Amino acid sequence: MLLKPYRETLALPGLKSLLAVATLARMPIAAGAVVLTLHVVTDLGRGYGAAGLVGAAWTIGGSAGAPVLGRLVDRRGLRIVLVLTTVAEVLFWALTPTLPYWALLVAALVGGLLALPAFAVARQSVAALTPESHRLPAFALDSITTELSFMAGPALGVLLATGPGPHIAMYALAAGIGVSGLGLWLLNPPVRAAHETPIEAGERIPRRSWLRPRFLAVLAVTMAATLVLSGTDVSVVAVLRSNGELSWTGLVMSLWAFYSLLGGFAYGTLRRRFPAVFMLAPMAVLTIVVGIGGAHWWLIAILLIPAGALCAPTITASADAVSRMTPAGARGEAMGLHNSSLTVGVALGGPLAGLAADHLSPPWGFVAVGGAGALIALAVLPIELRRHSAETVVAARPAVADVVEPLDTLTPAEAVGAQAGPAGAVPPRDSR
Repeated sequence: MLLKPYRETLALPGLKSLLAVATLARMPIAAGAVVLTLHVVTDLGRGYGAAGLVGAAWTIGGSAGAPVLGRLVDRRGLRIVLVLTTVAEVLFWALTPTLPYWALLVAALVGGLLALPAFAVARQSVAALTPESHRLPAFALDSITTELSFMAGPALGVLLATGPGPHIAMYALAAGIGVSGLGLWLLNPPVRAAHETPIEAGERIPRRSWLRPRFLAVLAVTMAATLVLSGTDVSVVAVLRSNGELSWTGLVMSLWAFYSLLGGFAYGTLRRRFPAVFMLAPMAVLTIVVGIGGAHWWLIAILLIPAGALCAPTITASADAVSRMTPAGARGEAMGLHNSSLTVGVALGGPLAGLAADHLSPPWGFVAVGGAGALIALAVLPIELRRHSAETVVAARPAVADVVEPLDTLTPAEAVGAQAGPAGAVPPRDSR
């Protein structure tokens, strides 16, 4: 009975092949950051600060490029974007070993801007392939496979960079990205459901119809979640290093990822959706608690259990919410914005935890990122409570109501229904 939602979801046509190809495609992408860092430090003889600048340039480019590429998918289709980004990223990794540092800094910005959008495309396709009744377990599976990619990708990157060397690792990444892009191009997963308006129809969806306060709140929660996660990464390393237990880092990180996998799996079996902010808040608070276990690696591993178990569910809930709040014609751009919020959170969490660890003490890294996540959850909570209150009012109304629901509390599909009126007449396209 527990596995029934997953069995039914995986039985949907095209979903298993999408998850398999997406998992493999994400591995070289996940390995990129560590390989780039080792190249700057080892081959170019620069410090970790210089490597961090290259990583920041890639992150800025990726954050800016994801919604632009998503909009291009909405307007022109998936394959043209896959060709553009695959060629651009293969060239970046193939040329990087020959570039001096300052040229690499510029190339990283452009490379990030045109990075293969495997994460956003997979989520957009999940939304297209699954009805709403199966979307929650589908996004849970997507989160689980993402965890697997991030467990395997960086490990393989480190293995290549510290063995044959960073140059070989970068050429391997170029080949891996090329194969990934080709695999996605051949699979050509749908970005619109069969019943949705096809791309060829040229439908234009105004941003004001979906880029509303609640959508922005979901993006803020998504950013806060990865801020807490990336900050926890840094804090674990800082605490174990200060204790002379750095050799236990791999085990603690692996256990933390395993907790997230279990949490994501359990969340996908639930029949009821929970807003992402309802999981972000306890995850952030429980991350603060991890700071008290700074004296022992095994205590940190134990204290990470509840916070870790909420990682994948929080990301799953945010992706599910974005897919339901956005019309099909704007889903690529919306998923691109979701991907950007994930990236921005990762970029902010590490430095925040590092500052706290350097200026106070390593356990304060957990407090800093957990506190930031809790504050963002507190700021977003009124918007979610307002929506919940509006839904309660709708449920209590008679079958025929004269009051129109505020459109900014509804999904786009519900908003169209509200505009249609009691008779259900759909307004002309130009009025949507």
